[in-house]
Amino acid sequence: MVNQRAERSQRLAWLEGVRILSVVMLLLYHVQLRFTGYAYTPQPTGLVDNLNQLIAVTEELPGQGSWMQLLALPAWFGFQFVDVLVLVSGFSLVLSLQGKYLEVGQFLHRRLSRILIPFWTVVWLAVPLLWTIAVATGSRLPEPWYLFAGITYPLTFSYDSELLVGTSGPWWLMSLILSFAVISPWLWKLMQRWGGINLLLLSTILTISYRALAVYGLGGHPTSVIWDSAAGWHPFALFLSKLSTFVLGMVVGQAFTRRRGPVYWPARKALITGIGVYAIGFFCQFYLWGWVLSDLLLPIGLGLCIMVALRALANQPMAAATMVTLGTYTYTYFLLHGLVADRILQLIVQGDPTRYVLMLPVIVGGTLILAMVVEYISPLIRRIVVGLARDLDYVLATTPTLPQRFWNPQVGDQVRYRGEAGWTVLKVEKLLDEREFFLCQVSDGRQSLWANEDDLEPIGQRLS
Repeated sequence: MVNQRAERSQRLAWLEGVRILSVVMLLLYHVQLRFTGYAYTPQPTGLVDNLNQLIAVTEELPGQGSWMQLLALPAWFGFQFVDVLVLVSGFSLVLSLQGKYLEVGQFLHRRLSRILIPFWTVVWLAVPLLWTIAVATGSRLPEPWYLFAGITYPLTFSYDSELLVGTSGPWWLMSLILSFAVISPWLWKLMQRWGGINLLLLSTILTISYRALAVYGLGGHPTSVIWDSAAGWHPFALFLSKLSTFVLGMVVGQAFTRRRGPVYWPARKALITGIGVYAIGFFCQFYLWGWVLSDLLLPIGLGLCIMVALRALANQPMAAATMVTLGTYTYTYFLLHGLVADRILQLIVQGDPTRYVLMLPVIVGGTLILAMVVEYISPLIRRIVVGLARDLDYVLATTPTLPQRFWNPQVGDQVRYRGEAGWTVLKVEKLLDEREFFLCQVSDGRQSLWANEDDLEPIGQRLS
C-alpha cells in the first residue's frame, strides 16, 4: 500500500524546512538579544539611523570577521519568522482539511490536543528540572506564580501571555497559537462560503485597521520593538494584528491544491517578487507609520525567498528526508528553546564572548536533542494522565457508563491517525480491562507511536 502521509511529506519537504529554519532563527534571535542585553531592536527613527545602530552593535559582537558576525546580522531580525510561521500555519490548515468534512468539535479537540499536550509535557518536565538546577547552582528560579501559570495554562491565562513570559519569554506566542486554532474552523467555512479572495480582502482591511488603531489609538508597538509607549507590545499580541497573514496562507494553500498560485511560480519570478516585497517591508519597520504594514509584507517576501531556496535543496533526497524528519520536532523545539537558551546563558556563558561562540552550536543542537526526548516522552505522559483520569472516573462514578465503540482495533488495521491516512496498527493494548480502553501502536512506515483509540479512524470501517 502507498504511504499517503509519507508521499505528501516528501512532496512538501521544503515546507518542513521553512518550519525548521523559522524556529532556529527565533532561537538565534532570542539568544543574541539576551547575550547583548537587548543592544538592538528596530526603532521608528528611520532607515539610516537603524543601519548605523546595526553596524555599531554587530562590530561589538565576538568573532570579528568570522562566520559569527555574518550570522549575527540576520539574527537581529529573527523575530520576522514569527509571521512566517503564521503564514505557514494557514497554508498547512488548508492542506489538512482539503477533501474532508469539517466537524468543529472534533477539529478543536484534535488541534487543541496537539497544542496543549506537548506544552504541558514541556512545562511539567521543566518545572522540577528548573528547581533542581536552581538549588544545585544557587541561581534564580522563576517566581512560583509564573510556574503555576505555566502548569495550569490556559486556565490561568492572560491574552498577551504575560504570565507565561515569566517562565519563558517566547511563550508569549502561545496565546496567538491558541487563538488561531480556535478560529480556524470558522475561517475555513467562510473561505468555502465567500471564496478565498473575498476573505483575504476583508481580513486585510481588518488587520490594517486594527494595526493602525494599535499604533495611533491604543499606544502599542510591535513585539519586536523596545519602545516607550502607553500599552507596550500587548496590542500586537492580539491575533487581529496577524489575521490577514494567516488567511493569506490559507488562500495560497487553496491555490496550491488547485495546482496554481505562488508555490507553482518559477523560481526567478518568486525570488524577484520576494526580494521586492521584503525590501519594502524591511524599510517600513523603521517608521511609526510603517508598523501598520511591515508585518504584512515581511512574511510574504521572506516566505517566497525561503521557499525558492529550500525547494531547490529539497530536490536532494537526503536533504528532503532530513527536513521531513526534523520538521516533526519544530513545535517542541520552539517550546524548549527559551528555557535552554536562558539556562546556558545564565549558568555557562555568563557574558563571556568566547563561551558564547562555543556554546551557540550547543544551544541549537541541544534544544533539538531535548525536543526529540520530549516527543518520545509525551505519549507516555498522556497515557499516564489519561489512565489516571479514567481510573478516577471509574472509582468515583455513581452510575455505570457502558463503552460505546463502533470498532475494535486489531493488528494490521489500516487507520487514519488524527485525520491523516497511511497508518497501520502494529499492536493493541488495553489500558483498563473494566472499560476496555484501547491503546494502539501505529506506524506510517517511517515512525511508530502509541495512540489513543479516539485519535484513530479505521479505513474501510469494520464494525465490532
